Order: sequence, then C-alpha cells, then structure tokens
Amino acid sequence: MRCERCQREFPSPYHFRTKTICHECFQAMSAEERKAALEPKGIHRLSTTAFTIDGYRITQSFGLVRGITVRSRSIFGTIGASLQTLIGGNITLFTELCEKTRLEAYEMMVLHAEEMGANAVIGVRYDANEVMSGVTEVLCYGTAVVVEPAKG
Repeated sequence: MRCERCQREFPSPYHFRTKTICHECFQAMSAEERKAALEPKGIHRLSTTAFTIDGYRITQSFGLVRGITVRSRSIFGTIGASLQTLIGGNITLFTELCEKTRLEAYEMMVLHAEEMGANAVIGVRYDANEVMSGVTEVLCYGTAVVVEPAKG
C-alpha cells in the first residue's frame, strides 16, 4: 500500500490513519486538513451494531473485518489525569485518548472492509484489553457486507 502524500510503500493498512494517508503524514497535517480527511464518507454511513440496515438488503457477506490499535498513556497525560481526579468529574485527558483510540480502530476496520469490496459493516463491536500496565489494546470488529437499497 502506498501513502498518497509521501508515496512510501507500507506492508499493511495498519500503517495508515486514513484509507490513503499514513500515520506520519496525518500527524504532519494541519488540524483543518485532519478534520477533512476524517469526515465520514461512503461506508461510514452504512455501519451499525445491528445485523440489518433498514431500507437495505444484504446481497453478499465477506465475513469478519477488524481494526486493532494498542495505546499507552504518556507520563504527562498520566500526571495531568491524576490531577483531574483530585477535582472529580470527567477526566478529559483519558476521554480524549479513549475516543482517539476507538476511532483509530474503527477506521482500520472500515479500511479492511473496503479492501474486501464491502460497502457496509454490520454487527460492529468494540473490545478492549490491558496488554500490560498502562498499555491497552482496542479492537473494533464486525461483518463486512455488500448492501443495496431494498425494493419497495
């Protein structure tokens, strides 16, 4: 796979933050460019935790697709979050980290589904495991399918 920005070749989709942009290039983008690159398109509209999509019928199933990411907290994030726990309420540093991690796993799952030829993912689920102290794996998985509008 080749990054559209730096033109480097990568062996798998896990090196990509979006369908066509590697993690390094994504980090070098402006906040506005990142937002535009992450805007839901195509398959994102047709993913669900349900096993059907109202108004559509499944015409082909490709099976399991997944996206996995492993993250750790930085020492600064841990200290900042510890200070937030003293005040109570939402610990925004951890909330942001969790949201970014889930989104990254989801994006990888969608990329996997698109590579298989799917236009939707059903039965989407998340799973998280602590790999070691302070290091967490987040897995997003579902069933890649092709759907078409149901005839009325």
